[in-house]
Amino acid sequence: MASPSDDDSQQNLILGIAVGVIALVIFLVVGIALYKSGAARAPAKPVVAAAAPVVAVVTETVSVTIPDGAGIRVVNGIVNFYFATGSADLAPGAAEALAAVIKGVEGGRKAVVSGFHDTTGDAALNEQLAKKRAEMVRDVLTGLGVPAAKVDLQKPAVTTGTGNNAEARRVEVKLLD
Repeated sequence: MASPSDDDSQQNLILGIAVGVIALVIFLVVGIALYKSGAARAPAKPVVAAAAPVVAVVTETVSVTIPDGAGIRVVNGIVNFYFATGSADLAPGAAEALAAVIKGVEGGRKAVVSGFHDTTGDAALNEQLAKKRAEMVRDVLTGLGVPAAKVDLQKPAVTTGTGNNAEARRVEVKLLD
């Protein structure tokens, strides 16, 4: 038979192991919480983009891609605003492309805004959405101080855009002399 001191030693050992496991679990939970809160406070990586005055006369391609097909692209002075399916909301990052258009208008040019749509869904609804998107770009430009007389909303002869569906859902802004 085991002596009472052996029973106390075994109980102390089991109790020590239990306290150690509990302490380990507590430290693990606190560590995970601190890690997650530290990750949430970590500074976002800066997005490198061209300065607005340079974009107005850019001869190379500048792109900002946003999930769901929304984005902005400036190629040879033509600003393309791409839209997510069924949306007329401008993509985040549109400010720099809008600044390029504003700079061009301030330089004496006129902005011609045209809306395009993809080939999926109802054609009549797509045309209305393309018009709504073009109006959105026009309204944002005039809201940012561009005179309405300097922004021409023009329906293209063919409103179905070229490229894949994400490229087709766009509003083009051309700066004319």
